[in-house]
Amino acid sequence: MKLSDKIALVTGGTSGIGLEAAKLFREEGANVIIVGQNQARLDAAASQLGKGVTALRADVTKPADIEGVINQVREKFGRIDVLFANAGMGLAAPLEAVTEDQIDTQFGVNFKGVFFTVQKAAPLLSKGGSIVITTSFLNEVGTPGLSILSATKAAVRSLVRTLGAELAQRGIRVNAISPGPVSTPFHGKLGLSAKELDETASAIESQVPLHRFGEPAEIAKAALFLASEDSAFMTGSEVVVDGGISQL
Repeated sequence: MKLSDKIALVTGGTSGIGLEAAKLFREEGANVIIVGQNQARLDAAASQLGKGVTALRADVTKPADIEGVINQVREKFGRIDVLFANAGMGLAAPLEAVTEDQIDTQFGVNFKGVFFTVQKAAPLLSKGGSIVITTSFLNEVGTPGLSILSATKAAVRSLVRTLGAELAQRGIRVNAISPGPVSTPFHGKLGLSAKELDETASAIESQVPLHRFGEPAEIAKAALFLASEDSAFMTGSEVVVDGGISQL
């Protein structure tokens, strides 16, 4: 198994890509810790994943919460081998409707949350460890109404390079996975009405060269590649799994 006896921490692990990655990591032999903010979704995910999975509640926008998670991991496992910083969110709004709160909220989760997750986890990461960070096809294309979400993902893509350079001397790899449109609950949280969501989904799907949304399990397989020794000579890279929308 590709992650036999590894300790894997997954933020945003209660649904979508994070949940599928947690399942796959566990199937590949890892001891998995999932982190989520909503206790009900956390309990449901833990029940679905079964025995041997640790579920911890935390708000990734609060460094103290992240530190609390890392302290619990230290006490129980003593180290981290794989960190999948996957927690993220987005809000849709045209230029004239974007508010300061929308900017602060999205950067708080998508950038600040990722940065402090890596910062707090870094002391526990062992040599040969792997950090995987979720970016998005939005960091390569211009999508009306998603300016702030896209900017957060571009900032995180830059962070992958700088953190990769900082942690390389410790033998720790930092890579990104860039999903395209994926069938997850994420899209339902963009703040759009049901009609707007359907129209947006149809418009996006028509732009994907493979003419469909991706599935969370497909993204999870790419995350496993970056988490495992299969990608041992990769750092600072971004693996694009987007049906070709940012490439063709």
